[in-house]
Amino acid sequence: MTTHQPQPAVPGPLPVIAPQGDFDEDTLPPLEAQVREAVNAHGGLILDAANITFGDSTFLRLLLATHQEADLRIVAPSPAVTRLISVVGANRVLHIHPTFEAARNT
Repeated sequence: MTTHQPQPAVPGPLPVIAPQGDFDEDTLPPLEAQVREAVNAHGGLILDAANITFGDSTFLRLLLATHQEADLRIVAPSPAVTRLISVVGANRVLHIHPTFEAARNT
């Protein structure tokens, strides 16, 4: 029986993912796949959240789960994302940065 061992993260700069639009239970899977790929390959990612117009609880769950298992840096969240994470107090635990430069230098 062969067991699958996760590949070690590649050192270096974190990849940037810049999704656009609304993210809910139906539209989240492609973004979730991108996030998982970045986490598996690099140990984290920078999420450009400026063009996310809506996120529901499944989107919030993805952010929190990714934060717990990897280096997630959120850059310039849109008003919709800011509102979502603030309502539940996640802004106190997530790593939110105003600019890419700030996120990369963390």
